[in-house]
Amino acid sequence: MDNAHELIFTIINAGFSQTVMDAARAAGATGGTLFKARGTANSDAEEFYGIRVNPDKEVVMILAEKSKTAAILTNIYQAAGLNTAGQGIAFTLPVDRTVGLTPRKPEEK
Repeated sequence: MDNAHELIFTIINAGFSQTVMDAARAAGATGGTLFKARGTANSDAEEFYGIRVNPDKEVVMILAEKSKTAAILTNIYQAAGLNTAGQGIAFTLPVDRTVGLTPRKPEEK
């Protein structure tokens, strides 16, 4: 079983996906996939968090080496977390197996 990777999901306000990717790359991520989305938070959530919830969202999905996910999450939070204009949240999911990934040669690291 290959569990050397984790999948990082970041949900941010529309327009902040490049901010997320720049922060993630600075911590060792090699790329990501962007989805356009629409949030469904209600006024209770806005009151609880003390922020206006923008319904237009972007979801950035990053497959990363498990050894790099903590640093990537930290960078994403600092650049686009709830206390920024991006108002992002990020979380990881375990990845049991991968196919189609080509290991980097030592000189490429």
